[in-house]
Amino acid sequence: MPSHHPWDVQRLPTAAGKTFLITGGNAGIGYFVAEQLAGTGATVVLGSRDPAKAEAARASIRAQVPGARVQHVRLDLADLSSLSTSARALRLDRLDAVVCNAGVLLDRPPRRETRDGHELMFATNHLGHFALISWLAPLLAATPDSRVVTTGSFTAKSESLDLDDLQSRRGYRPKRTYARSKLAQMLFGFELDRRLRAAGGTTLSVVTHPGGALDSLTPARPGVHHRTTAERLRALPAGLLLQSKQSAAWPAVRAVLDPSARGGQLWGPRTFGIRGLPTLEPVRGHLADADLAARLWSASSTLTGVDPFSHLT
Repeated sequence: MPSHHPWDVQRLPTAAGKTFLITGGNAGIGYFVAEQLAGTGATVVLGSRDPAKAEAARASIRAQVPGARVQHVRLDLADLSSLSTSARALRLDRLDAVVCNAGVLLDRPPRRETRDGHELMFATNHLGHFALISWLAPLLAATPDSRVVTTGSFTAKSESLDLDDLQSRRGYRPKRTYARSKLAQMLFGFELDRRLRAAGGTTLSVVTHPGGALDSLTPARPGVHHRTTAERLRALPAGLLLQSKQSAAWPAVRAVLDPSARGGQLWGPRTFGIRGLPTLEPVRGHLADADLAARLWSASSTLTGVDPFSHLT
């Protein structure tokens, strides 16, 4: 059940001694998830394929949160063969949460593929996280009450998934392909919850979405995000409907930290699902389709060659 105490985004509960991995934690919403979690006293690991950008993010977080414990692991979700190496490189004895945040959005054709032959957005946003969680599953299972927090998108709610064309080979449209990849991510999060509960696992799988966020509304962070005064002023009208990436991080942060959060929940912004404080949302439509999610899981396992938490069954 939701907590009876108001959730204060400015006064987060302590998480000293815990360790959180944020994929794509070097930029965008992922950066602010990492910054906010670092403020709880936890060790935060930034998953990033670019060491220079990760180091800039580490420096920025430490400037905002003196004494922050921030690490980096090289992580390229588009390269499935590299993910087992990334998981081993963590060298952790506990992992309290993974925030599956990293993603790629292409805004124009042509369709692009990874070296494995998978469509780039579907591969990075969904298949990469599916495989990563499989490699991290033993560590998560060994950490009491660990969490997998999967970041979807409100655009996924109005999309449908074509299981016969997961790779978008027919009628490729970048925005539709992106929304479908995020829908696949969210279905994965809900199906993971069902499988964990069936196997009696203690890991929670929680799904979130950030609503609508703009760079121009986002506070500057030297080395990570630059915003001019003119950009800030031009963005003020949009602030009535949308929000900053700093605020868009709140649902994922709450899903990681709130002791009242439960597996299978969906957290998003309070106001029209687009902006505002994080709150529970109903799971309905395609998101609640357990048969679709199970079929997607089977297809994803075939495409990646792994099966998350299968050791529990």
